[in-house]
Amino acid sequence: MAVTFPRRALALCLLALLAGCSTVAGQLSSTFYKKKCSNLESIVLSAMTQAVNNEPRMGASILRLFFHDCFVNGCDGSILLDDNTTFTGEKNAGPNANSVRGYDVVDTIKANVEAACNATVSCADILALAARDGVVLLGGPTWTVKLGRRDATTASQSAANSNLPGPGSSLAQLRTFFSNKNLNARDLTELSGAHTIGQARCVNFRSHIYNDANINATFAAQLQQSCPSSGGDDTLAPLDLQTPTAFDNAYYQNLVAQKGLLHSDQELFNGVSQEALVRRYSTGAAAFNADFAAAMVKMGNISPLTGSNGEIRLNCRKVN
Repeated sequence: MAVTFPRRALALCLLALLAGCSTVAGQLSSTFYKKKCSNLESIVLSAMTQAVNNEPRMGASILRLFFHDCFVNGCDGSILLDDNTTFTGEKNAGPNANSVRGYDVVDTIKANVEAACNATVSCADILALAARDGVVLLGGPTWTVKLGRRDATTASQSAANSNLPGPGSSLAQLRTFFSNKNLNARDLTELSGAHTIGQARCVNFRSHIYNDANINATFAAQLQQSCPSSGGDDTLAPLDLQTPTAFDNAYYQNLVAQKGLLHSDQELFNGVSQEALVRRYSTGAAAFNADFAAAMVKMGNISPLTGSNGEIRLNCRKVN
């Protein structure tokens, strides 16, 4: 008698499970470490609390670190790798050099996790949890972080240079960068709200405050006092002048008032398709919080290494 389709499908499924089917293995789970490292989240939160208490900006830095990891070959911890004789990594790529920070905080968390659960938790998962905790500690929303990522064994500076949107990106370019990661225009607007915390270097907003027309003149003049037309590249300014260390919806209020610090920020209020959502979040903090949390879960799902792919690094800066 021929095997009926449901039974045949079940048999194939069982074979796939025994073989370590990548589709099944690729599913992240909020309970992935429940038995293997049950106190993982409390360990990460404790270290992040200390880091943010010492320097509130660190919440934004770790969040940005996670963004820049996920946008380059997926959320695989590759951005944490130092250069070696085998590859030139992502740390000194154009969008990251002298800009991305927080590596030492991740090192501290990793050491604490290793002491409790040796060779069990990936650096990629630690970064995902730390990014969430940084947002929460600055007053933002929480979300359930899906876990089970494994760490990359290589990194690519060229991929970092080509996959990360820059501060001078147009709306069309931003949409393309996000679309390439299966994130839509709505995700773009929601995730850009991360710029409600953190700071940017003068070199990244100089052109916007001197050359763009879609910027409040008083706001531009104020920034020009600390960011000259030449020199002072590393001078910092808050991405959200109103509440730079509070995760809130002021970022969107700034865009409506043409006070976005970066050209790429203000671009979100430069096209009809994005403007309605910007206006909604500018007056609806609860809506922004809920949608940002959902978008972060979606972003954290970009091409994770799972199953037997990658490894669990013992040191986030180098492969085992």
